[in-house]
Amino acid sequence: MSLQENKKKRSFRNFDEAAGHILEMLSKQLKINTLFIAKNDGQTNEIVKSRNTRKELIIEGSFLPLENTFCSLSISYGEAPLVIEDISKSKMTESLEIASQFDNGSFIGIPVYYEDGEVYGTICGLDNEPFEFTEEHIYTFETMSSLLTYVLELEKANNQIQTLSSPLVPVTKGLAILPVIGEITTQRAQTIIDHVLTKAGEKDLEYLVIDVSGVSQINTAVDEYLLKLVDILKVVGIAPVITGIQPFMALKVPHFAASLKGVLIEANLETALKQLGFVLMQNCPKNSGRL
Repeated sequence: MSLQENKKKRSFRNFDEAAGHILEMLSKQLKINTLFIAKNDGQTNEIVKSRNTRKELIIEGSFLPLENTFCSLSISYGEAPLVIEDISKSKMTESLEIASQFDNGSFIGIPVYYEDGEVYGTICGLDNEPFEFTEEHIYTFETMSSLLTYVLELEKANNQIQTLSSPLVPVTKGLAILPVIGEITTQRAQTIIDHVLTKAGEKDLEYLVIDVSGVSQINTAVDEYLLKLVDILKVVGIAPVITGIQPFMALKVPHFAASLKGVLIEANLETALKQLGFVLMQNCPKNSGRL
């Protein structure tokens, strides 16, 4: 495998992909039946990622009340890893209804925190048979918890950057502009959609001008997201207007403009505003002789 291919394999687009890779690495060190990462909101526990070997003990994507999970014990235990080598004999699991399903199995778990100390969830190992945890295993879980915190903060920072790079700029009552700048990836396109829908609802818009003159890269997947945004805006009663479509976009995604049938498309922002009945006016000093 070349260095470039290796780098590509180790790059992650989001927390979900990184979480999957972390469980894969853990599974090579711990021969425990199940490894999983869970997220909770204080009431519900969601299994974000799971990896089972002999038997499916934890189902990815499943939900349970937090109070009825091993994760709740781990969070209550604090920052250190919680190790239960025999679930059937632990006083901590006596009131846990789900514990009866695991007999004399074993559990290890440690909370995953955001940088500000807020709990994201947990990273855990579980087996329905006895499992002996070594100091190395415990240290590895501590390390992976810290790594997940780092990944969470990176994703949060990236989302903030993506939002700031596509701000919704109010122009006047009922009208705003969305300048889209730089390379548009699939992830960024989805972030833009989420951001626009949130802000558009707050600003009671009639028109949203989407200016793509600053876009440097586009592909068919991103094209679908932009068309999705246009369709969603129509559904919620906001008239989309597209400006700044460049020649390379038409060449790379030839059906893009054709798919926008019925949508106002203008070469630039000024002509779009004129079509909507707005005129850009320059403020001039008094007595300058200019309007």
